[in-house]
Amino acid sequence: VQLVESGGGLVQPGGSLRLSCVASGFTFSSYSMSWYRQAPGKERERVARITSDGTSIYYFDSVKGRFTISRDNAKNTVYLQMNSLKPEDTAVYYCYAGIRAWGQGTQVTVSS
Repeated sequence: VQLVESGGGLVQPGGSLRLSCVASGFTFSSYSMSWYRQAPGKERERVARITSDGTSIYYFDSVKGRFTISRDNAKNTVYLQMNSLKPEDTAVYYCYAGIRAWGQGTQVTVSS
């Protein structure tokens, strides 16, 4: 099982980023997928979750209306579109598969 995130970087407040997570080694379309984040000195928290067929989506309160999770089962990929980014969104963002597998993380830094 392998999850590879990409798309992180440095962005100014109010900017946007799109994270991608490409999965391999399991039947991607059978599992829910989530994005988590962990800021320095804080616990890891779930940002968003999407069911295997994409019909049910959950968002952490602080990102509702700004972040959008989606998936493409044909490409074994889950996305996190992040708009109106704030400095408090700065964290390492991790992809998590319902098969209990984690990606290596991608750094998102929101700063002017």
